[in-house]
Amino acid sequence: MRLVFLGSGAFGVPTLRAVLEQHDVAMVVTQPDRPAGRGGRLKPTPIGQLAESAGAQVIKPERINRAETIDEVRGVQADAWVVIAYGQKLGPTLLDGVFAINLHASLLPRWRGAAPIHHAVLAGDEETGNSVITLAEEMDAGDVLATTRRAIKPTQTTGELHDLLAEDGPEAVLSVLEAHHDGRVKRMQQDASRVTLAPKLSRADAEIDFTGSGQHCRAHINGLSPWPGCTVDAAGVTLKLLRAGPAEGSGAPGELVDADNGVVACGTGAVQLLEVQPAGKKPMAFADFARGRELKVGAVLNLDLNR
Repeated sequence: MRLVFLGSGAFGVPTLRAVLEQHDVAMVVTQPDRPAGRGGRLKPTPIGQLAESAGAQVIKPERINRAETIDEVRGVQADAWVVIAYGQKLGPTLLDGVFAINLHASLLPRWRGAAPIHHAVLAGDEETGNSVITLAEEMDAGDVLATTRRAIKPTQTTGELHDLLAEDGPEAVLSVLEAHHDGRVKRMQQDASRVTLAPKLSRADAEIDFTGSGQHCRAHINGLSPWPGCTVDAAGVTLKLLRAGPAEGSGAPGELVDADNGVVACGTGAVQLLEVQPAGKKPMAFADFARGRELKVGAVLNLDLNR
């Protein structure tokens, strides 16, 4: 099939790689190169980088809904469009009469919005997945054409889940493209009464409140790892909390009740800090961080006010 692929983020890379191998990708549309790193050199998006290395035709419009860009993209006369984490809303004039599908990282209608993986982990969901949907005027409200499912493990972070769901994407997208080619696409409307929202997060969400339950603290640490990340002050060291697991224990909220194993008391129950990153250092096990430091039972992890 002749395709147009629209995407920017790393989440779409496995699917772009798969469709490049199995279909005729006539055009890849991605966001413009942006300054990155200390030198501020322009860097292509992950999708742009893969597409250019594969020799695909790539365009990088600042505004996808400009008339000249609409004419350029629609002029490809593709059989289908695949949209994954593109970063701009596609207008009705651009999409008129086009079979366009989107890969979204949740089991819709749960977690519509910009940060579905974060919110699934933050909420303590036991399962998530991908949904391949049609594009609609309302964000993530299209008909569901295919899904994948994956359990969320108690110590799994958003970063890990992102990569796993990205690898699950190609099979679902390719199955929908095949069904479209054969004229057997099945559509399922979303149940509007079950919609939950997953708005974009910011560094302001990175505070960890140990007065909550151990389960809540664990989900908060894992859900915000690797970004925006929870940080605390531990014996004068700014410590980013990268991974947590369930634990048993009691004490004042934020109190270290097992220094060897990184168990911290919460409002109810406790949480085990498994992986941390001191400022300016590499990630490490909590036990390695605590070794040789003045971190004893009774020490309190405080909110890092200098983050």
